[in-house]
Amino acid sequence: MIIGTRGSQLALAQAKSVARLLEAQGVETSLKIIKTSGDRFTDRPLHAVSSGVGAFVRELDDVMLAGEIDIAVHSMKDMPTVRPATLSTAAVLKRDTPFDILLTYDGTPLDELPEQSIIGTSSLRRAAQIKRYRPDLITQDLRGNIDTRLRKLKEGKYDGILLAKAGLERMGWELEGEILSPDFFCPSPNQGTIAVVTRAGTEAEAVVSRLDHADSRIATEIERILISELGGGCTTPVGSYAKITPDRKEIHVRAEVLSLDGDESVRIDEFIPMLGGLEEATELGHRLAEMGGRKLAEDALLQLSGSSCDPYNLYD
Repeated sequence: MIIGTRGSQLALAQAKSVARLLEAQGVETSLKIIKTSGDRFTDRPLHAVSSGVGAFVRELDDVMLAGEIDIAVHSMKDMPTVRPATLSTAAVLKRDTPFDILLTYDGTPLDELPEQSIIGTSSLRRAAQIKRYRPDLITQDLRGNIDTRLRKLKEGKYDGILLAKAGLERMGWELEGEILSPDFFCPSPNQGTIAVVTRAGTEAEAVVSRLDHADSRIATEIERILISELGGGCTTPVGSYAKITPDRKEIHVRAEVLSLDGDESVRIDEFIPMLGGLEEATELGHRLAEMGGRKLAEDALLQLSGSSCDPYNLYD
């Protein structure tokens, strides 16, 4: 079976991990690299690439729908909330660390960085959360693959950079940094999770479905439900995080929406029952939107694009 993937080091590492899992079950695979517009245009923020419309996902979808690949591997946080009906998220792999990590030029933690320190990030969410937590810091756009970002940090172009901890783990890199608490830096929906997509009703779907991790699927589905009514998705600074408690009776859910400058935000932080959790999450998502989340999302969209949002959203 042909696995389609982007060509970055991280994307290849993720695709190869899926290939190993499938090959352990006797399934032969090969990799096909697809270069997306999100990879080609690294001179601009992600929200400015194809209007922020699923920059790393839609083009792999198109290749799959054309029958050129059987399987696609994605960082699940990049996947739009609205998906083509003929495609299936056949497996959600067991989640890695969902949190953000701050790497600084000289090892200084976030609370001790000098005023006007420059923090690099490609994420509107992370930028807004930093501005809220430390409004005296300066955020600047940071694009490129992980090693490019690390090189820019080492060269002193930034005092610190924000990344997903899971990406470093998948690359096998152990770097000293500060893992940011979800109390102040709620992660992007589905961060730390790999999704494996196939065409619905195919042999590939049946094979890949054996890799599915049930609890990770439940948590990521709830995270998507929590932010499903916001409406400004492709340019919204939004976090969403669900964690099943050890006794599996409850799910701790957190979600927040911020203004681009971090000055305004709305947040929910509650425990919901495992039984009926999807329905409870739907109610909380509605509450988040009505509390002002929908307006913040729409305001962000207007500030950045001035146009309506395609249902293909890119949240981070």
